[in-house]
Amino acid sequence: MELIHINVNVADADETIEFYEQFGFEESWEFETPDGETHNRYIADENGIELQLSDTDGEESFEDGTSWDHLAIGVDDVDATFEEIDHYGVEKEPGDQPEAGARTAFIYDPDGRKVELVESLD
Repeated sequence: MELIHINVNVADADETIEFYEQFGFEESWEFETPDGETHNRYIADENGIELQLSDTDGEESFEDGTSWDHLAIGVDDVDATFEEIDHYGVEKEPGDQPEAGARTAFIYDPDGRKVELVESLD
């Protein structure tokens, strides 16, 4: 079994793609639903894991579901990334999480989803 992609609804795919490109994601492919209402664009990390960004005309806000909490992205330096990345709010500033063996921070993407920045303490 392998993780292929995570699908998220977005208000503006271009803005969301720009946000995740800061982490090294690159646009990989796209398709539109047969009814033409939803444009799906995919971005992939260096390992090929993709985020499917579903951009539906007119949808600008989304209710948080109970099964979605955050997306974790591994970075070399949490503090530097936290300072350099254009984000859309802060949930938690950088701090060590010894029990997890990591330094983490939580920020928001353009649609208000939490993104965890993770740096190994090893």
